[in-house]
Amino acid sequence: MKYLTEYRNPALALKVLEEIKKTITKPWKIMEVCGGQTHSLVKNGILNVLPKEITMVHGPGCPVCVTPLHLIDKAIYLAENKNVILCSFGDMIRVPGSEKSILEAKALGADIRILYSPLEAVTIAKENPDKEVVFFAVGFETTAPANGLSVIHAEKLGLKNYSILTSHVLVPPAIETVMEDPDSNIDGFLAAGHVCTIMGYWEYYPLAEKFKVPIVVTGLEPLDLLQGILMTVKQLEKGSYNVENQYSRIVTEEGNQAAQEVIAKVFEITDRVWRGMDNIPMSGYKLKKEYAFFDAIEKFDVNIKEAEESKSCLAGDIMKGIIRPFQCPEFGKKCTPQNPLGAPMVSSEGACAAYYHFSDIEHQ
Repeated sequence: MKYLTEYRNPALALKVLEEIKKTITKPWKIMEVCGGQTHSLVKNGILNVLPKEITMVHGPGCPVCVTPLHLIDKAIYLAENKNVILCSFGDMIRVPGSEKSILEAKALGADIRILYSPLEAVTIAKENPDKEVVFFAVGFETTAPANGLSVIHAEKLGLKNYSILTSHVLVPPAIETVMEDPDSNIDGFLAAGHVCTIMGYWEYYPLAEKFKVPIVVTGLEPLDLLQGILMTVKQLEKGSYNVENQYSRIVTEEGNQAAQEVIAKVFEITDRVWRGMDNIPMSGYKLKKEYAFFDAIEKFDVNIKEAEESKSCLAGDIMKGIIRPFQCPEFGKKCTPQNPLGAPMVSSEGACAAYYHFSDIEHQ
């Protein structure tokens, strides 16, 4: 299976699906951690053809969805009040803050630019020495190396007008938080292949052992996910709880060492607030002291009141696998992509958006 089309081959998918059906004898609840996995499961109709014994629930692996409300408010504040050019990936701009989204701030006149790489933001800083440039650095371990490199590059160029607003979160502590929630009841995990491309999967061995759950690293294509589900079901049926790698064409046990070295040079691990999931100890990155000059929070005096999350949004329960998107009373009613109560309805990796756009759930 060397080419993309082969990972979407219906005949191969049916073959794996039949093997799943032959293997399973008990009901199992499996969480796919990554929002990209969720979209692939829903968009490709995989959830509709799995045997009834399998319940797939959707994890916290959407970095946009877990970016806390107060950081979005701070990003908007910087753009509106501090002579800042705010740069961001496109999937952040429609996520609601307490009063408006970044896109709405842009419509009102703030200088906000949508980029594909943080290195573009460094170039903007170089070309605009009279303006402060802030890159909204959001993501799991996957985007941390590029964001770290932007800081290293800005330092080498001697730029004094570049900084990043950091919202980096880590997958293993999130899995641990899910497993420690008595309402989650997850039997096995599909780990995020793109994160493991950077970090490897050695970090998951202690989690599998501690919680006695199988963890299988998968890619995002239909065959990747079906094979990962089959590998997980085989372990569950045998009562084993190992870490396995379905995504071996990309992921190695040790991960990308060069990328990890960049992360270790620029960032250190810290506690992090997750939107909808409160504070998770040692679950994020922050800039090390030697790079504090490039920390937008340190650089600017951002003194704004932290707003409360919408009590109507059940995103936290959805991302912990306690409920599925359509079980939220506001799904498709008060909460739509045009008028979202929370980030999972507008993020390109949000579970609610996946169900809204691709499932046959009626929106009333």
